[in-house]
Amino acid sequence: MANAPVQRMSQLMAKTLRDDPADAEVLSHKLLVRAGYVRRTAAGIWSWLPLGKKVLANVERIVREEMDAIGAQEVLLPALLPREPYEATGRWDEYGQELFRLKDRKGGDYLLGPTHEEIFTLLVKDQASSYKDLPVILYQIQTKFRDEARPRAGILRGREFLMKDSYSFDLADEGLAESYALHRQAYQRVFERLGLDYRICAATAGAMGGSKSEEFLAPAEAGEDTFADCPNCDFAANTEAVTYELQPVDASGVPAAQDIPTPGTPTIETLAASLGVPASATLKNLLVKVDGEIVAIGVPGDREVDMDKVEAHFAPAAVELVTAEDFEGRPDLVRGYVGPQGLGKVKYVADPRVAPGTVWITGANKPDTHTKNVVAGRDFEVDRYVDVVVVQEGDPCPKCGTGLKLDRAIEIGHIFQLGRKYTDALKLDVLGQNGKPVRVTMGSYGIGVSRAVAALAEQTADDKGLVWPKEVAPADVHVVAAGKALQTELALDVCEKLSAAGLRVLVDDRAGVSPGVKFTDAELIGVPQILVAGRRAGEGVVELKDRRTGEREELTVEEAVARLTA
Repeated sequence: MANAPVQRMSQLMAKTLRDDPADAEVLSHKLLVRAGYVRRTAAGIWSWLPLGKKVLANVERIVREEMDAIGAQEVLLPALLPREPYEATGRWDEYGQELFRLKDRKGGDYLLGPTHEEIFTLLVKDQASSYKDLPVILYQIQTKFRDEARPRAGILRGREFLMKDSYSFDLADEGLAESYALHRQAYQRVFERLGLDYRICAATAGAMGGSKSEEFLAPAEAGEDTFADCPNCDFAANTEAVTYELQPVDASGVPAAQDIPTPGTPTIETLAASLGVPASATLKNLLVKVDGEIVAIGVPGDREVDMDKVEAHFAPAAVELVTAEDFEGRPDLVRGYVGPQGLGKVKYVADPRVAPGTVWITGANKPDTHTKNVVAGRDFEVDRYVDVVVVQEGDPCPKCGTGLKLDRAIEIGHIFQLGRKYTDALKLDVLGQNGKPVRVTMGSYGIGVSRAVAALAEQTADDKGLVWPKEVAPADVHVVAAGKALQTELALDVCEKLSAAGLRVLVDDRAGVSPGVKFTDAELIGVPQILVAGRRAGEGVVELKDRRTGEREELTVEEAVARLTA
């Protein structure tokens, strides 16, 4: 067995810091910088130092092993990509300002790849001509680019990040379902090996397109995603993907709609207070512009509109709120008193809670006037029902009715059944068994490799620093020489024995650094086992400390080596 590497801290290109970076907001950002794993190069752009690169490489290795295990083939495609394929699928425009666009010296348009659906599709189109060439799963681990408006939270939300993206190509939808299931199982194995706590949640497809989509979310306070979890059944979903069935009610006994004077009540709050009714009895009507066309969105008065859901529904169209100027020249739209009845040519989209038969107090489309006893389906029609409210803690589970719990989480993986969106746009066909062309169906699957490092830091760190799981740690053992010559000599001797046994060793052999600083740094860096050559070094006795539990034990060198290599 070849000796495992020994990394001396006296030679390590990394400096630990006592204080948190001034711009750090989340725990992973603070600790990864303080422990010498990463350094900021520019906003949203990070350099990986030796310890950080080792952790990153370990995450890559685990991902690669599990992808290889399902028969996926690794390739490496360029990050600098031509405009034309993305224009063919519409994503050159759909990505908006998040896409890094550039021109070459001849004026040609290029982009830095955010994802590679188009380029993988063209690769398979070039390489596969017959049904005998499929199914196939291809993947790469590569740097991606997105021009985030507000890069923040260290490596959690950067403009450049490392990602594993894979793509399946099948002849039929049944094959796509099998490829999707293979990835789902592989992802579970990846995240279990990484030591991450995670949830599999229903999700929306967004700009990726396709039918079925699920996210792998790691619960953490620093997370930017909110997911709904049912404590009674297996339902879990990103709040953007929580949907409810339309449940019409009987309104046969409701009197006719009646206008009532409500001066000075342009908001739900002032209206409810004036009439002495709960906000839930009123109908809120939000006006937006979709590619310049005004659309009304109706939700119960006690609920907020989730603009992310609205934008996802109308994508790739641009959605923006109306302004005061939009009311000019529109006598049918009375600001603060809009109601769905009598809106004429304005399209009306409503949340399923505004089901046929529900009764509301809403604007009368007249100044200082509202209308009561307005019944959905009788007094106004809904052009389309879409779940658009912000999900709240306690909302009923769509599956069993139990009150939902909401938690923050970090998205660490996402899988999509894309179908034929990209193969249609780029005309990927192969000859079927009958000699006729078959349009290929496709899946897309991503894991945030660099983001997984931050998610691990968020979930496993304690008040002293990082606490890495064994499989991803930069070393198996952190040996600390307390300072004296005899202690350093013993520490280096232990390192040789551990290295010969195949363990990766980080040794703090820095001269002129106090034992207290070394112990603090060892806890900050977070290697799973800390071995100290200290006060009993002259007796050949060392102290072994478990970084996670804090348990300590004094052992002879031989006992320590045996314990660590068991």
